[in-house]
Amino acid sequence: MKNLIVLGGSGIGMIAISIAKELGTYTIGGFLNDVLPVGSEIGKYEKYPVIGTTDDLATFMADENNVFFIAYVGMQKEQKVYEKIISLDIPSNRLATLIHPTAIVPKGMCKIGDGVLMAPLSQLSPDTTLEDNCIMLPNSFLGHDSTLKRFAHVASNATIGANVIVGKACHVGTNCTIREKVIIGDYSLIGSGSVVLKNVEEGSIVVGNPARLLRKKEE
Repeated sequence: MKNLIVLGGSGIGMIAISIAKELGTYTIGGFLNDVLPVGSEIGKYEKYPVIGTTDDLATFMADENNVFFIAYVGMQKEQKVYEKIISLDIPSNRLATLIHPTAIVPKGMCKIGDGVLMAPLSQLSPDTTLEDNCIMLPNSFLGHDSTLKRFAHVASNATIGANVIVGKACHVGTNCTIREKVIIGDYSLIGSGSVVLKNVEEGSIVVGNPARLLRKKEE
């Protein structure tokens, strides 16, 4: 049984651990966290230790039994977080993919990368693609022939239509709807409840129904 180490903290990190426990295929090693001191604990009801920082990654990589899940969601600094993920240079075969048993994935009809998380009741249509490190939270939906680029994350109850491309390190907020044949530019943020009817430029924050540009990010 592989030993799972989560890079990050509470929130997505604890969701990842909860899915790993449900799958029953991992032991839980703890967290690498760059903010909390080593020896502190993460979790309210079940607690898991902080065992190091990302500076210690090479030490943990040396043990072939360790696998890793990257539980980062930037929200405002997506490009910097994305660049950090790339700089970690974790081989794909050491990234844990965590797909909850209730997630719906048409067998043999989708391409799912490494280090992906699909939470309870998330759903893919046929001919969809999730690149590495994507996150789909509960009840989110990806329509046919659509793609999530690397490190895109889709929040609970968001619906993404057919033939959509969601760029790398984008965040699609809770209860969003993205119509078919839309392109969401890299590093963009779609505000909660937004209805996206047209393409979104790279590095944009859009909100509302219909979604309009709130501002451009300054990375």
